[in-house]
Amino acid sequence: MGDFSHLSQDGNARMVDIGAKAITARKALVGGCVSISKDCRAALKAESIREIITTARIAGIQASKQCSMLIPLCHQIALNKVEIEIVLDPNKLQFSLSVQAHSAGSTGVEMEALTAASIAGLTIYDMIKAVDPAATVGPFRLLHKSGGKHGEWSRDD
Repeated sequence: MGDFSHLSQDGNARMVDIGAKAITARKALVGGCVSISKDCRAALKAESIREIITTARIAGIQASKQCSMLIPLCHQIALNKVEIEIVLDPNKLQFSLSVQAHSAGSTGVEMEALTAASIAGLTIYDMIKAVDPAATVGPFRLLHKSGGKHGEWSRDD
């Protein structure tokens, strides 16, 4: 059934066999945002912004370590590093998120980086929803990955 690695020839969901894959340094970079209203931005004080960013960063790191528990066909992997940068861009009325995940293994770290970004974004939403229930979470997207059979890949847009 095409080249979908998580589908068998019969179209059934399956876990990919990574036993014969080479162990290489793997990295993934994910970007995304949480868009907020002008009223929400006006209500946010410096201390609140710091606390929201700190809480979201820790939540994202924790989530990256739970990826295989959340997504059925993900492998458990040993993460070497997860870095999450979150900044409030007042000109765009959004929290911008950047997540880097690193591992040395036989499968990529894209899902861990995407999970970290998503949960960090949802944590921001949770902390601002009383003031801004219409805040928009996402999109989150893979920007770059390296390592493994396919080597380097970067988003064109």
